[in-house]
Amino acid sequence: MNYMLIVTGPPYGTENSSTALLFSRALINYGHKLNSVFFYFNGVLNASEMISPADDEFNLVQAWQELSYHFKIKLHVCISAAYRRGIIGDSQALKIGINKGNLAHGFILIGLNELSEYFQTCDRIIQF
Repeated sequence: MNYMLIVTGPPYGTENSSTALLFSRALINYGHKLNSVFFYFNGVLNASEMISPADDEFNLVQAWQELSYHFKIKLHVCISAAYRRGIIGDSQALKIGINKGNLAHGFILIGLNELSEYFQTCDRIIQF
């Protein structure tokens, strides 16, 4: 089956994101296909390059990046929700006079129209 996940919780403070990551790994282990993870509402904070947990804490942003890299999973971030929460890409940063954005490597800003196209390719959509 083809799955898509929607993550609405931030990387720390709730279990939404960590549970979604564990669920993603389980899907892959059971042979399912995970097409995309979409970060929405406060979930966009998972895409912040500025997240820096202590050395003895689990780095959830890095874990998402590794999952994406190893299994070719797209990490989509709602562009509107991201901008409202201070997550911007390099091109947007330059437009407002900042040298570099803070969107973490491997995350992709998309709009809800693009998201609707991904809905059509999935058998199941699960929100965390």
